Amino acid sequence: MDNSIEIENLTKIYSGRVTAVDNVSLKIGRGMIYGLLGQNGAGKSTLIKILTGVLKSTSGTARIAGNDLNKDSLKIRRITGVVPQDLTTDGDLSGRENLKLVAELYDIPKKEAEERIEVLLKMVDLYDVRNRHASAYSGGMRKRLELVCGLVNTPEVLFLDEPTLGLDVTTRENLWSYIRSIQKEFKITIILTTHYLDEVDSLADELSIIDHGKIIISGTSEELKKSLNGDIITLKLKNDDEINKIGEFKNATEIKLMENKEIRMKVSNSDEILPVLMKYLSDNSISPESINIRKPSLDEVFIEYTGRNINAEQENKDYAKFMRAR
Repeated sequence: MDNSIEIENLTKIYSGRVTAVDNVSLKIGRGMIYGLLGQNGAGKSTLIKILTGVLKSTSGTARIAGNDLNKDSLKIRRITGVVPQDLTTDGDLSGRENLKLVAELYDIPKKEAEERIEVLLKMVDLYDVRNRHASAYSGGMRKRLELVCGLVNTPEVLFLDEPTLGLDVTTRENLWSYIRSIQKEFKITIILTTHYLDEVDSLADELSIIDHGKIIISGTSEELKKSLNGDIITLKLKNDDEINKIGEFKNATEIKLMENKEIRMKVSNSDEILPVLMKYLSDNSISPESINIRKPSLDEVFIEYTGRNINAEQENKDYAKFMRAR
């Protein structure tokens, strides 16, 4: 498979002190949905802004559909589509008028634009409300309008930056079906940034976990889950004495102390190890507040490689504070 995107040692440093993207190298195959999974402030959006020409990188190179980011930025803008986190459509314009405005920005001939807009509106079930002001759309409808705005120029690569942020679960899942339909219909490469584990698990052919601007691990969802090499048992303990005792349990392949006195234990087979663990707890007078057993999941993958839950507060507070001030 040839690649739509090839990134080599891409770095972005703000004001010489905050590294938002840290020496990223990545190859993304043509025609796939590729997920960038990470917490808020992990560097996902900054990476997308660099690849779409909104920001200049500090160092490194990238090629998009064979075009050099540093030399062919204008051409790249014409062959890519972007759906940012924030709403960019004009609420005072109708859905159709918003799409028409985008077509004019790309100098698409009027007749061709009208035909394309009609197809796109029907694809995301907005044709019947095409003449209604976008401000009167529901949240899900507005996101669908944003989605097709990124397709007006028939891009080779579509960037979706947290496309379902703020939507309820049902609306998010509905939007996923539209994203799948778009990828299948247009055979384009879609780059999806998200901090929703179920979203990347459902949509992405391959994914990378990004943390503090670095790519931590890449592969398919199943490959990442298999990399854990076992099941996960977590125990919420009461005091340091219990923590010290559980650290001596010999039947775990790995034991980590997490936040709030929680122990994360990796075992080869939880069905076999659990009875042994329960006897050990009893023999050592350890009374956990809770015990959870989990088979490999993306949630556990994220914890394994970053050391925290994806919904935990972002540790890079200096970066978050800096970005809010911009």
